Amino acid sequence: MNGVIHLSLALVAFSVVSHGNHDVDHHHDHHDRGQAVSKISDNTVQFATELYKILSQRSDGKNIIYSPCSISILLSVLLLGSKSKTHTEILEGLSFNLTQIREEEIHQGFHELLHMLTHSDHEFTLDIGQGLFLRDDIQPLQTFLEKIKEFYEAEIQATKFQEPKEAEKQINDYIEKKTHGKIVQLVKDLDIETRLVLTTYSYFKGNWKTPFDPQLTNEEDFFVDQNTTVKVQMMHREGWFNYYIDEKLSCTVVGMDYNGTATAIFVLPDPGKEKELEEGLSGDILHEWGKNLQRHTARVSIPKLNLSATYSLKDPLGQLGITELFTDHADLSGITEQPLKLSKVTHKVVLTVDEGGTEAAAATAGEAVPMSLPPKIVFNHPFLMFLIEKSVTTIITMAKIINPTQQ
Repeated sequence: MNGVIHLSLALVAFSVVSHGNHDVDHHHDHHDRGQAVSKISDNTVQFATELYKILSQRSDGKNIIYSPCSISILLSVLLLGSKSKTHTEILEGLSFNLTQIREEEIHQGFHELLHMLTHSDHEFTLDIGQGLFLRDDIQPLQTFLEKIKEFYEAEIQATKFQEPKEAEKQINDYIEKKTHGKIVQLVKDLDIETRLVLTTYSYFKGNWKTPFDPQLTNEEDFFVDQNTTVKVQMMHREGWFNYYIDEKLSCTVVGMDYNGTATAIFVLPDPGKEKELEEGLSGDILHEWGKNLQRHTARVSIPKLNLSATYSLKDPLGQLGITELFTDHADLSGITEQPLKLSKVTHKVVLTVDEGGTEAAAATAGEAVPMSLPPKIVFNHPFLMFLIEKSVTTIITMAKIINPTQQ
């Protein structure tokens, strides 16, 4: 009988807090050490947008918040332990073609991505990593242990799955610690047959380069759809923004930088044009937006967010063509010689966006703006949000906010 892998993705997307006025911008020269990561960046963006479309089709009017970066890293760890058709499906699901890139280069790219995201001299906190838990009476292959350590700084922890409650506590404590207490009780109802649990976690906390003044935040209407209006705490700032009006896709794109090399992209479709925007979403469009963002003055209003989302990724990954992993035909013989298959993939994300502490308010006072009234950009109906690490062009988190009050 096949053992069962229970796979969980624990992700804290990001918490935007602005304490103090750190207006320094560090531009690191990544040209030399960004070569491996540049070979995978188009693929990771394509994976992100493909998965987004699948999640959106299945969202049933709920917010979408997920970390494509963490999911793709987790799948690439599985690549190291999979063989035959299982292996091919994961490669293709990740948008890789071995006629264009060698497998070694894929792992080298993810290794470099992880290193640059977590080890650089950032002015924000970003922790991304893996936790692998294997039943304590199963021996993992030494080659797998060496490879996951070399490429992904990951280790396998022996776990007593024969005692499901004890195993749950071990895994949940680990994830809670790694996500700074943001994600608790990730795994529950573990099966006594479980052999392996894989987790990945992502935690981001950054300060806006130019914060919002909390005294300007007030309650306003947010139009969920034609029949539903909710009250939200709306943040306001007048000043300089990077923005672009995309007439082809009928949307307004606003870029807001954090201190350091992370940026948030907010995309507001024109009323009634949400579908066109979603259908047109692609790596090329994201690239085009980045190229066309121009610095102008504007009055921007964005709701405060404190949201979480939990998904089972088994079916969405199936729609990407990754199906054999979950069947008795799964070939994970690169992990251990015992037969294993995947039973469950859980992905949880927490998203917090706020204006920050009151001491940040003074930072907005000295910003000179033209006398004429700048245009208003009000995010008061469903919009998209991307958290992007500019130095490695990767999407850390992607969200579609349909209802900011939805829990």
